[in-house]
Amino acid sequence: MKKLLVFSVFVLLFSCKKEDKIEEKVAEIPVQFKVERFDKLFYESKPNDLEQIKAKYPFLFPEGNEDSVWTNKLKDPLLQELYKEVIKKYPTTEKIENDLEGFFQHVQYYYPKYKTPRVITLISEVDREAKAIYTDSIAFISLDCYLGKEHPFYADFSDYQRETFEENQILPDLVSSFCYGKIARPLDRSLLSLMVYHGKELYMKDKLIPSYSDAAKIGYTEQQLEWCKENEYQMWSYFIENNLLYETNTKNEFRFVNEAPFSKFYLEIDNESPGRVGQWLGWQIVRSYMEHNDVSVEQLLATDAKTIFEQSKYKPNK
Repeated sequence: MKKLLVFSVFVLLFSCKKEDKIEEKVAEIPVQFKVERFDKLFYESKPNDLEQIKAKYPFLFPEGNEDSVWTNKLKDPLLQELYKEVIKKYPTTEKIENDLEGFFQHVQYYYPKYKTPRVITLISEVDREAKAIYTDSIAFISLDCYLGKEHPFYADFSDYQRETFEENQILPDLVSSFCYGKIARPLDRSLLSLMVYHGKELYMKDKLIPSYSDAAKIGYTEQQLEWCKENEYQMWSYFIENNLLYETNTKNEFRFVNEAPFSKFYLEIDNESPGRVGQWLGWQIVRSYMEHNDVSVEQLLATDAKTIFEQSKYKPNK
């Protein structure tokens, strides 16, 4: 037991030194960008300015729409009110720029061929499907989707959905968008495959935004994160005892993986649990796999869930 403890301490110290060296190299990577406030440019413009704005940002004005579509937006009192709230919350983007700098440095460390994208802020009329989008050359951030969970504009959303409207979700959302297409899709719809798929995305947040808390990375409150830690063994035992890992029943996806107010064990603990606990457990499996295997991030993203699980040595403590 004593030898095992000494070995564990050694592994921890070695891992910390390795991470420190990586962060030193990351800090030396130069990135240059500026946040372009399209939201400000558009909503403070006059109808006569439209052609000039369209010429500068043609990709934000899809063909087939009459100019009246855009000029009506300028006149819409609700959208003007939304813009005022955005400016109130984000009079400048200095903090966002500081966070983005570190994020882009980490992206270029792990993906040297990637160039720093243009960053454009806009208003998407609270479209949760378009909060933050990272393309090869442009990163879009819809600031109206990050006004804070208590903002009255989000009153019609459920509590678990409002958590995603916090400012600290900008970078996690960008990482999720960045990961799209980079993580091998599950070969099946088993619960394990879905868990590990999302676990890989969360692990990418460990790598690309390491200074963020685990709660922010997964979009939980600190209390929800603590609940997962305290109930990790019980959740895992439930999955094993009920033979759920390799089951392809789509109900399991809704019960444990998809966004929801709580997870569905059909037990008394359900109301206390956060949604998406399957994602959180998948994250722990992936972390354990990376601790016990010398593989690159790209190799991880291409490896199937069964291999990752079997080589992860994952075993939660009682």
